[in-house]
Amino acid sequence: MTFAIDARGLEKVYKGNVAALAGVDLDVKAGDIFALLGPNGAGKTTLMRILTTQFKPTSGEAHIFDLDVVRDGAEVRKVIGYVPQETSVWSDINGYENLLIYAKIYGLPSRSRKDVIHDMLESMGLRAPAEHLVKTYSGGMVRKLEIACAMLIRPKILFLDEPTLGLDPAARIAVWEKLVSFKEEFGTTVFFSTHYMDEANAYSDEVAIINTGRMVTSGTADELKHSLRGELIKFSLSDHRVDEHTLGRIRGLEPVKSVVVTDSTLNVTVEDAETALPCVMDALRSEGIPVERITTTKPTLEDVFLWYAGTTRAPGAASSIGRVEGKAGGTRRE
Repeated sequence: MTFAIDARGLEKVYKGNVAALAGVDLDVKAGDIFALLGPNGAGKTTLMRILTTQFKPTSGEAHIFDLDVVRDGAEVRKVIGYVPQETSVWSDINGYENLLIYAKIYGLPSRSRKDVIHDMLESMGLRAPAEHLVKTYSGGMVRKLEIACAMLIRPKILFLDEPTLGLDPAARIAVWEKLVSFKEEFGTTVFFSTHYMDEANAYSDEVAIINTGRMVTSGTADELKHSLRGELIKFSLSDHRVDEHTLGRIRGLEPVKSVVVTDSTLNVTVEDAETALPCVMDALRSEGIPVERITTTKPTLEDVFLWYAGTTRAPGAASSIGRVEGKAGGTRRE
């Protein structure tokens, strides 16, 4: 098996003894689409910048197709493409001119530049607006142009930091259609970070979750969903907040595996919803907590993310991730 990425014991400590990575091990198979998930500040961008030779690790090592990212940095840069979160094209020139600049930076032979650029414009659906200023492009068009620039050298691996952040659903789908086609046509390995669970679920061959600089779990999206081993009961509680006493009662119930609170929704993971539902309802009723709606589902990738990378918050505090509480001896890995 050929690995596009092989990293062992990666650590990155910034000034002030701030540890961004704390011993990351990572394998990514060649030709895969690999999704990296994690809350803000988890270490996703730091890891990507080490793998793309922008940062040197404090310790540990990483290889891109057997090339050491520190010792062989110049060779690594010949086989990778990188699209950062920040805009990486010039808005005051047109699309063709942006690609021409990148073609020169990459050292593409002058005799073949025009053909390569036109092929990439055609492939990304940007042939018509190629002569228009980039400042007139939509967000989706700008992202496709950035990917086109990164793909000029037909890289063996393409790194994308939040590739569809801020795009509308149609633009997100269009970008991913192109990325999947590159994988299929050129065998390109795609390594991307995202907060969009639906993208990781739909397009990735493998998913890893990083939190506080450590890899906490990895596997296919289905494997991660099955790792919760149970069903999810969602209680819509209107605007009622669940206090610590009630949470403690629910966590202590035998059928309950984990509890996640996100705003006015109480998410309870159990082995069997039919058995556990009456027990949880009794606990809520006894505390005078009204329930507006109850739904039961199998765990989603978002539920997996909340379980493995959730952060604790005080009751009633706003959070985009929520609070995760598990019982001793549960399946959560640190």
